Amino acid sequence: MRRPSPSLVVSTLALVVATGGTSYAAMQITSKDIVDDTVRSRDVRDGTLKAKDFRTGSLPAGEQGEAGPAGVGRWALVDATGQIVQQSGGFTVASRYDADATTPAGAVGNVYLDANEDLTDNGVLAVVALQNQVDQNGDAILNGRAPGADANPEFSGEITATMCGIAGVVGCAPVGTNNTEHLVVSPRLSDGQVTTAQTRKRFYVVVTGDSSDLVAPVS
Repeated sequence: MRRPSPSLVVSTLALVVATGGTSYAAMQITSKDIVDDTVRSRDVRDGTLKAKDFRTGSLPAGEQGEAGPAGVGRWALVDATGQIVQQSGGFTVASRYDADATTPAGAVGNVYLDANEDLTDNGVLAVVALQNQVDQNGDAILNGRAPGADANPEFSGEITATMCGIAGVVGCAPVGTNNTEHLVVSPRLSDGQVTTAQTRKRFYVVVTGDSSDLVAPVS
C-alpha cells in the first residue's frame, strides 16, 4: 500500500480546518473569552442582536422600561400635558409647554426631551397621535368628519421635531437644553397656530439608529 504523500496530508488537514475549524471555534467562544469593552456596536452585524439576546437588567434602564439593543432605536409617547406616559427607555422631560410656574422660559408651545445620549448620529421623528375619545372642541363629533379647518382637533394637527444645539440652524431656549443630547418637539394646529391647553396633542417621538452611547438617567 502506498503511503500518502506529505503534500496530500497537508492539503487534507487544510481542508478539515477550512470546513470545520471555524465552526469549532465559534462553538467554543464564550463571554469568558472576551475582554471587557473590546466589542463595539460596529463589530456586530445590523439586525443580528435582539432584545432576547441580552441578560435581563443588562440594558440601560429608562424612566419606564428598558432601552433596546444598539441599532434598533427608541420611542416615547407624550400626552397632551407634555408628560411621558410610555416609552422604550432613556427619555426624560426637560421642559414642557407652560404647564406650571417651574417650566423654564422658552418652553411655551414646545416639549423638550433629554435623550440621555448624543443624538448627532441619530434621526429624530415625531407624529401626532389621535385621541378619538376626547372632545377637544365641544362639538360632540368624535369621528373626525366635521367640516371646516381644524374642526377635528382630535384627529388633525401638525408636528415638527429636531435635535437641539445645531449651530446656525436650531437653538433651544430652555436652560440646559441647547445641546445634542436634547430634542425639541413642536405640536401645532393644522394652520400652524400654537396649541392651547384645550387643543394640545398626544404625540410619539422616535430616535432612530445606534443607541450604544445611551446613558441611564439618574433618578
